[in-house]
Amino acid sequence: MKKEERNKGVTLATLVITIVVLLILSGITINYGVSNIKRAKIQNIKTNMLLIEAKTKEYVENANYDLGIKPNEATAEMKEKAISELEGEGKGTKVTTSSSISTELNIMGITSEEISNGNVYQISTTDLEKMGIKGVESSEKKGWYIVVYDITNSNVKIYNTKGIKTNNNETKYCLDDIRNEE
Repeated sequence: MKKEERNKGVTLATLVITIVVLLILSGITINYGVSNIKRAKIQNIKTNMLLIEAKTKEYVENANYDLGIKPNEATAEMKEKAISELEGEGKGTKVTTSSSISTELNIMGITSEEISNGNVYQISTTDLEKMGIKGVESSEKKGWYIVVYDITNSNVKIYNTKGIKTNNNETKYCLDDIRNEE
């Protein structure tokens, strides 16, 4: 009688099936991880912009208060005092039409009129720290944070020059446009 031999090794078919299953699982995991990283970046920028909005809204409300009850009837002195609320150490640098960043801001949707009226400010990392917002970088590399003030309506708009790419490959720069993005 012949003795039957049993092979206890892994067959080629089993090996191929195992590799295919592992590839599928790793593909799903990588895709999920990439989408989570993208979502985290969006949330990080939104959070930073919300913090900046809260602080700058305080400045614009103080400026609006200085204009009085009827902003249209405000004197030159009242307007000057209101504008001084937006300027100073830690409140950003006023962007002028001759600033190197003004062309980029026009592309983002900030009008030349807003820039020439002196309503647009570029916020630096140092300004953010003086506002009490630490650990947030505002630079050419990470994207400048820009504030557009509307004293009369006591409103601010916050922009980031790098913006956020949406799912349909559109880039949004303004906090108002990305509030509902995930």
